[in-house]
Amino acid sequence: MNTKRTLVVGDIHSGLQALKQVLEKAAITKEDTIIFLGDYIDGWSEAVETVNYLLKLKEKYNCIYLRGNHDELCYEWLTCKADNPTWFMHGGEATTISYGNASKETKDIHLEFYESLENYYLDSENRLFLHAGFTNLKGIAHEYFNKTLYWDRTLWELALSLNTDLDEDHLHYPQRLKNYSEIYIGHTPVTRIGKTTPQKAANVWNIDTGAAFKGPLTIFNTDTKEYWQSDPVYTFYPNETGRN
Repeated sequence: MNTKRTLVVGDIHSGLQALKQVLEKAAITKEDTIIFLGDYIDGWSEAVETVNYLLKLKEKYNCIYLRGNHDELCYEWLTCKADNPTWFMHGGEATTISYGNASKETKDIHLEFYESLENYYLDSENRLFLHAGFTNLKGIAHEYFNKTLYWDRTLWELALSLNTDLDEDHLHYPQRLKNYSEIYIGHTPVTRIGKTTPQKAANVWNIDTGAAFKGPLTIFNTDTKEYWQSDPVYTFYPNETGRN
């Protein structure tokens, strides 16, 4: 029996208590590869605590941390201290408050964490993992702008709109989707289409189940398609609004 699993964790958005719960439900082991799709902060109040926990987790487990757009925004704020009102409205304010109580040493360690994040991960089975998407027809290796990998929404939009009767060898089948056996993303919560469980469109799996809003946090087994979910994340933070 193969005990090695490839697990994918959706967008956390500082929902540390939900992360702890769902990791326990998934019963992670040192045999697992755990791929985090990014957006570790911005939303709930435990931004600093979430990153601290992720750093500790990597000491014990095989973790791969990918870059989300919110992680990049936080990094820019920590390094430049420039006001970004749009970011503040979309979870950034809670993060700045959290970092207001952090020491310089903690901030420096977190900066190293944000700098170490990967833009994507491609495994031996040609499965692609990234926060958002890509636009180049030849795939991620040919993408012109790295920011696309953690900002794009057109890949998921394309997958959702694809005619399910269209064969992969059809002239009109999107070339982007042919490059990889499966693609795993977060970034665009499936709550936007009225769902709170992982959703598949074409060969794209979206694991962002709305943890920043009213949904749960999800861990997904890429081999068996089994998944585990926390309680709705907002229930852990009854006096907060998150990004609602």
